[in-house]
Amino acid sequence: MRLRTLGAVCATCAAAAPTPAMAAEPTAPAPAVTPPLSGAAAPLAAALAPVAAATRQQATPIKDRLVNRNVALKQRHVTLLGDHLTRSERRHRREVLHYFTLAEMRAKNRNLARDVRALRARLAPPVSPHLAAIAQCESGGNPRAISAGGTYRGKYQFSFATWATVGGKGDPAQASEAEQDRRAAILYRRDGPGQWPVCGR
Repeated sequence: MRLRTLGAVCATCAAAAPTPAMAAEPTAPAPAVTPPLSGAAAPLAAALAPVAAATRQQATPIKDRLVNRNVALKQRHVTLLGDHLTRSERRHRREVLHYFTLAEMRAKNRNLARDVRALRARLAPPVSPHLAAIAQCESGGNPRAISAGGTYRGKYQFSFATWATVGGKGDPAQASEAEQDRRAAILYRRDGPGQWPVCGR
């Protein structure tokens, strides 16, 4: 009787034991469960998800250049207003700007550059009577004037070398009239009217 009971128990164990074929089958891992976001983070993450995905698809070097240009323009703008951007403000601005598309970034930079030019023109000091007379004599007050030989250029007929000594870049005749006035004022304060041998008398 005891042998029959043990045999029945062993038969039950054998039925429950995995066969070699079953043991060889891999077990699929349980899928990872990500806890859902709750509270205010959930709608914010849902709203930013498509924007972040689109942002990641943009060309990074181009966007980086546009972002750096925007930060530089903003720095100029606030400097003209007598303030400056702190390092943390610049970093925060860069982080926010990366969420915009390339087209939006280009539009923002154009608008900001226009604002900087307008602010510079508004804040430019009035031209002194001496400089106004020099400009009238040199070019008739025309900021795009170029001498016959091409050596002297702009409202005050700067040479390229003299223009560079007062901080100018590029062609003086292509600079804004406000910048030409500013550079001429620097030259006049530094070297006097002798820089214009004929018209400075």
